[in-house]
Amino acid sequence: MLGDLLTALDGTFGDRPDALRVAGRPASYEDLLGAAGAVAADIAGAPAVAVNATASLETVAAVVGGLLAGVPVVPVPPDAGTAERDHILRDSGAVEIAVDWSRRSAAPVRLAGASVPSSPEPGAAPALILYTSGTTGPPKGVVLTAAAIAADLDALATAWQWTAEDTLVHGLPLFHVHGLVLGVLGALRTGSRLVHTGRPTPEAYAAAGGSLYFGVPTVWSRIAADPGEAAALRSARLLVSGSAALPAPVSRALEGLTGHRPVERYGMTETLITVSGRAGTVPRPGTVGTPLPGIRTRIVVEAGAGAGAGLGSGAGAGGGDGAEIGELQLTGPTLFAGYLNNPEATAAAYTADGWFRTGDIAAIDPEDGVHRIVGRASVDLIKSGGYRIGAGEVENALLDHPRVREAAVVGVPDADLGQRIVAFVVAEGVTGNELTDFVADRLAVHKRPREVRFLAELPRNAMGKPQKKLLLGGG
Repeated sequence: MLGDLLTALDGTFGDRPDALRVAGRPASYEDLLGAAGAVAADIAGAPAVAVNATASLETVAAVVGGLLAGVPVVPVPPDAGTAERDHILRDSGAVEIAVDWSRRSAAPVRLAGASVPSSPEPGAAPALILYTSGTTGPPKGVVLTAAAIAADLDALATAWQWTAEDTLVHGLPLFHVHGLVLGVLGALRTGSRLVHTGRPTPEAYAAAGGSLYFGVPTVWSRIAADPGEAAALRSARLLVSGSAALPAPVSRALEGLTGHRPVERYGMTETLITVSGRAGTVPRPGTVGTPLPGIRTRIVVEAGAGAGAGLGSGAGAGGGDGAEIGELQLTGPTLFAGYLNNPEATAAAYTADGWFRTGDIAAIDPEDGVHRIVGRASVDLIKSGGYRIGAGEVENALLDHPRVREAAVVGVPDADLGQRIVAFVVAEGVTGNELTDFVADRLAVHKRPREVRFLAELPRNAMGKPQKKLLLGGG
């Protein structure tokens, strides 16, 4: 057994008046548990609860309240457009709640299902339902169990030497794995103090006085561009980067300014974090470390053929030259329980022998097992500013505009964002700015095209499918 999911709220570490601070507002464990208990009483018996996941104490209380009540929590991006929000609510069946932080539960509360099994069980109740952008349609609901979350957080605590003595600092969104599961539930499991900066600015990170910092490449590139603020991170113990590849120049700049080379890790909403660098080691830029305890990975070069099959924590590969490149597949206790209301997509996500298909192309060093993510198997998943964005969803939004006849969306390299969204459209009587605003109104703002290019027609193959490699200048 792994014990309570959120150990810090069960009295293990006592109470702390400054246990967490979100956007400048402090709270103790007792404060959080009282507010969450009031939420739990309100939502008892609900099929699921939708939370407008702002960077706030209210969001934290809503998530913990769902865990207290045993009600699945559906975080909704606060900048979601009407079409996206409506789809999430309709698909999940969740009821929306507004949290009043000043309310407190009148009776002592305890987390539902105090004992968390060491691995997901068939039919286990979901704890979170996170919506991730698909490449060909609306977002899919990823069902995560308490067991998967606990297994992942314990593995990361070991890998990063993350303890109650740490102060974790980040300013990441609370509707994704990185900011919510790692950045909030992780602190509530390890007992570390949490400082959520509201916005992940260099000034806020510098002022927080943390020992452990989380960020996406966009955050780290902005900190690296501000030497005065970056110098304040020299007192930190560990910097962690994720959600997209950290450019090697940014890694080197941070090392020079802070004395730390960020540790990178790899994961997906469906798998949580599965591969990571370790505290106390010197990571190689461009690599994401080795499998966490309990995780096995393999590289599949072609259907039915694999390289590095069965590699687990501490086994297998490192150095680069000669490593085979193929789809990264994996298995372990952190995997999701399936896509909500979509058994076909769930089945398609696994191989015949039960390994999860990540869709990412990777290489495993044959000497020490260090993993390197090479790219996406498809050009339709865009990683911009730490967000994973499905091109198909943005294309569908563009095609809803009455003056757009055709649309193709791609990600192009961007020094700040990693990739920026560029839309190629066939349209008349509309400007690029109007189309950008149209998408931002329907979807989350971060999914808007940063650039719109007008064409007379899209290049297509014999099957009529847009040839995106030609749009990007490829052959």
